[in-house]
Amino acid sequence: MNDDNLLKQVSAKAQAWLAPEYDAETRKKVQELLDIEDSTDLVEAFYKDLEFGTGGLRGIMGVGSNRMNKYTVGAATQGLANYLKKEFASLPEISVVIGHDCRNNSRLFAEISADIFSANGIKAYLFPDLRPTPEISYAIRKLGCQSGIVITASHNPKEYNGYKAYWDDGAQVIAPHDHSIIAEVNHISSVKEINFKKNPALIQLLDKTIDEQFIADLLTISISPEAIVRHKDIKIVYTPIHGSGITLIPDALNKLGFTNIIHVPEQDVISGDFPTVVSPNPEEAAALKMAVEKAIATGADLVMASDPDADRVGAAVRNNEGEFVLLNGNQTLLIFLYYLITRWQESGKLQGNEYVVKTIVSTELVKEIAKKNGVKLYDCYTGFKWIADVMRKNENKKTYIGGGEESYGFLAENFVRDKDAVSACMLLAEIAAWTADKGKTIYQLLQDIYVEYGYSKEKGISVVKQGKSGAEEIEAMMKNFRENPITELAGSKVIFIKDFAKLTGKDLIEKEIVSLNMPTTSNVLQYFSEDGTKVSIRPSGTEPKIKFYIEIHSKVDALEELQAAEIAAEEKVREVCKSLGI
Repeated sequence: MNDDNLLKQVSAKAQAWLAPEYDAETRKKVQELLDIEDSTDLVEAFYKDLEFGTGGLRGIMGVGSNRMNKYTVGAATQGLANYLKKEFASLPEISVVIGHDCRNNSRLFAEISADIFSANGIKAYLFPDLRPTPEISYAIRKLGCQSGIVITASHNPKEYNGYKAYWDDGAQVIAPHDHSIIAEVNHISSVKEINFKKNPALIQLLDKTIDEQFIADLLTISISPEAIVRHKDIKIVYTPIHGSGITLIPDALNKLGFTNIIHVPEQDVISGDFPTVVSPNPEEAAALKMAVEKAIATGADLVMASDPDADRVGAAVRNNEGEFVLLNGNQTLLIFLYYLITRWQESGKLQGNEYVVKTIVSTELVKEIAKKNGVKLYDCYTGFKWIADVMRKNENKKTYIGGGEESYGFLAENFVRDKDAVSACMLLAEIAAWTADKGKTIYQLLQDIYVEYGYSKEKGISVVKQGKSGAEEIEAMMKNFRENPITELAGSKVIFIKDFAKLTGKDLIEKEIVSLNMPTTSNVLQYFSEDGTKVSIRPSGTEPKIKFYIEIHSKVDALEELQAAEIAAEEKVREVCKSLGI
């Protein structure tokens, strides 16, 4: 389609948003887009419909079919309501839980969703204000609801918002429900089909009871209470980065027994503008800068930060020189699973029927820890709904220990079905007490893991490609990697390639094709080389990015060898980037 035809199509679509069914403010902003000579913003707002995908909605807020607003959120909710009424037609009452984070318009979108559900005869349990995403998952299970939604864009920039849909087990929806919901949403062809006329009798505001029950259940997963008693005064700096973690995490840490939780007051302020950070992403050092400065000023031992919807946690610990270093998601995953497996073993809880879960792009060292301790490891796709799928399939058959992903998400409890920064903060604080009991630090625990199981260096690189042209470029890059496979990584020959879009693996040594046992296809490529290097490539499902995950391995026999191993790994990462052309 040439530019003239695209502009005509976009303009016609925008004109439809000037109809009286749309509110006055929306019509005014659409008219402004039509009147501006530069059509860039108009095209971006209307060139496509914001897709309700398998992860729900996520996009920039504003008017237009390709933006997060009351009408795109309304269509998503109406479509979900239509599907719920078909799927659970035999129930006397269908109910949902609705939660949201701190973002601009999050409360508005949550209330509009509650209105629409109630207008469709569905009972809506609405949290009175922002709450962590994992608590919504918990509440769905606790209240026996059939579904739930969370209004959040996780760690995206402030311009974004999103909409995540959950099923009756508290997990984000997967097949067959995801595609069926998508079909229902796509059937909404007019704003007239969205029922905004709420039924107040079917909207119930939740009180503090669910908060109290959630924290009480989280306290049951603690496995080193004696260590906490002995080290209850460890200085811990925690920041919610303006988000929903402030509602539960400090209280949960106090109830666990920790008495010295230090706040960053400026970041306790709830705000969708995230005024103290460029990006509210705990993966980024800049997001933890104020918390680390507070830790230095107060002599704290541990820094923890949750993202806006409090499902992911970033951490900083002191190294052997007493300086703060940030842990990446693979390192926290290693620490969490090593600790849980070790303590389960020490306390006699390992019976041979336990399992852990990681995503395919997360560190392979987890496999070594699980194997040595007789614990089954499941590998699944990126996205916590796939970890939840493994949990669903193993319910009442095997015992869940923990699961996580490299993107800073972890789940230590089996009564939630999404990643949880509340329990992760509690667990990390407990590990700090447990290591202190042994005269060590968390940093030294990580070093011990590397010596026992091998050194691993992981590097994630995201290449951002904005807008329509960016999406096309990402598609072309994936096509090129498939048609012209990488043959070497930093001079090491590629010996195995996995293509999860085709569910096939190519063994380049045995020269054979093998099947990959996964629940569905996914647009992911993986390369494995002779020296143990692993590279994964995938487009992001929620952001305009193509992601590269690089993992380097080496054997170390003593602590003294770790520094040289790290230097060599960093050089190899640079060489791998050259091999990939990034």
